[in-house]
Amino acid sequence: MSQVTDRRRLEALQAALAAEHAAVYGYGVVGGRIGESRRAEARSAYDAHRARRDALAREVRDLGGQPVAAAAAYTLPFPVPDSAAAVRFAAELEERVAGVYSDLVRAAGGERRREAAGALREAAVRAVRWRGGSVAFPGLAERAGAAGTPTASTAPTP
Repeated sequence: MSQVTDRRRLEALQAALAAEHAAVYGYGVVGGRIGESRRAEARSAYDAHRARRDALAREVRDLGGQPVAAAAAYTLPFPVPDSAAAVRFAAELEERVAGVYSDLVRAAGGERRREAAGALREAAVRAVRWRGGSVAFPGLAERAGAAGTPTASTAPTP
């Protein structure tokens, strides 16, 4: 691979890692507010994001990069005082993660592209489950409304 392609791939991996850090944080908030009937679903999503976060950190290190660190805290996009807000927040987390993985799909090739597409699909499915509806092209509509790639201070703003 060329240096430009490697750099682009590493940047997309770092953005996905930042999004996963934010999702893990966000699901901590969701878990504290979600109703009993959806608590197992929230726990499953939390575990999935932790696993992806850990795998991405290993992949960044394997490429010679220093994995982006999680922020100490994230700004929530809206107050999450109850279970209904926690459900809306979980859907938003998944939509934002899907958007970041759509960037990784574009930046990667081969097995990494397949894995990124799988992560995008999983996030889109979780968003549909949380929201109760879907969008035509998961990851694209969310990116159109977002200003830039998430950073430690703005990553999927859990």
